[in-house]
Amino acid sequence: MKAQTSESHFRLLAEHAPMPIWISGPDTLCTYFNQAWLEFRGRTLEQELGSGWTEGIHPDDRGPCFESYLRAFTAREPFRAEFRLKRADGTYRWVESAGVARFDDEGRFAGYLGSAADVNDRKRGIFTPDPEAMRLVFSLTERERQVLVLIAEGKTTREVGVQLGISYKTADSHRSRILEKLGVHETASMVRYAIRAGLLEP
Repeated sequence: MKAQTSESHFRLLAEHAPMPIWISGPDTLCTYFNQAWLEFRGRTLEQELGSGWTEGIHPDDRGPCFESYLRAFTAREPFRAEFRLKRADGTYRWVESAGVARFDDEGRFAGYLGSAADVNDRKRGIFTPDPEAMRLVFSLTERERQVLVLIAEGKTTREVGVQLGISYKTADSHRSRILEKLGVHETASMVRYAIRAGLLEP
């Protein structure tokens, strides 16, 4: 009864918190989102529960995001990841989500408690292009830089192919070469290179 009361009090506080908050159960599926989260997403609680919220993750960020989450979940370690999440107005915004393992009064693992912060504005701060990032980015071919910019702007690999008039396979091949040349393994890191090099506005 005491645990239920504590949980009720927490959810009451969370409902009025300005930051989006989420809770997942021991099966990795989400069991709660506060009002701030639902307003950001423009969806109902029923739509977001379970794995419903993942429909809003940018297609190119889903793999790395899931991998980070499941790795942390399995090890019961703190979770932190940056990915693009669709906002209520249909635009993708970079968010940083962080969570920690939670346990019940008897010490049993109960899932994760986490929050999310919109970091798009942080990426728009005044900065000086990084020389090393510029060197690497401008060692790419012109076509590879075009692909990099479009992906950084939120386009999927398929959309990149359509916009540039090339096949999905060719666009994906360019994306793979960009990752290899920049020495990174995920879209988020690739995008950060484009921003640091001044290829697009932070």
